[in-house]
Amino acid sequence: MLLPQEGAASPRRNAVLGMLHRCAAVSHRSQRNRTVPEIYVDADACPVKDEVLRVADRHGLSVHMVGNQWLRLADDPAVHMVLVPAEPDAADDWIAAHVAPGDIVVTADIPLAARCLAAGAAAIGPTGRPFTDDNIGMALAVRDLTAELRDAGTIGGGPAGFSARDRSQFLQALEAAVQRQSRR
Repeated sequence: MLLPQEGAASPRRNAVLGMLHRCAAVSHRSQRNRTVPEIYVDADACPVKDEVLRVADRHGLSVHMVGNQWLRLADDPAVHMVLVPAEPDAADDWIAAHVAPGDIVVTADIPLAARCLAAGAAAIGPTGRPFTDDNIGMALAVRDLTAELRDAGTIGGGPAGFSARDRSQFLQALEAAVQRQSRR
């Protein structure tokens, strides 16, 4: 099957890419060795990519950096750059289609974290905040409320700046998640 010309944003191309991603997800899941987790990173604007790579290297884990912009990554066969179309939620959809129980997802996107938890994966924010079945509902509600308040002009600004403390908390949370998921 031929895809429409590269870079063209057409409904046919999007449908074909979606079908290929779904087929790859089924094939990927059936071929997976479930003794070790894999790490999926929502890579566009992720401030902890280097930390993920360090922890993954220490534990011998595969990493999938998923984004719509090319990233220069280490020449490591365990690190995979997945380039998705520059469309809303394309990276999220790819990750949700490929993640399996026991995997770890690094994302600041709360709806993606909810999808990954539903698939049996662990999800961690870049500040080290773990998303769990117990806190994901509240996180989604706060996200929606904040968006409404921002749209109404009641509040402004965005999240606080990323700090060295956030980076340290992330490293601790990722290490704990890797150890927990490896014991499954």
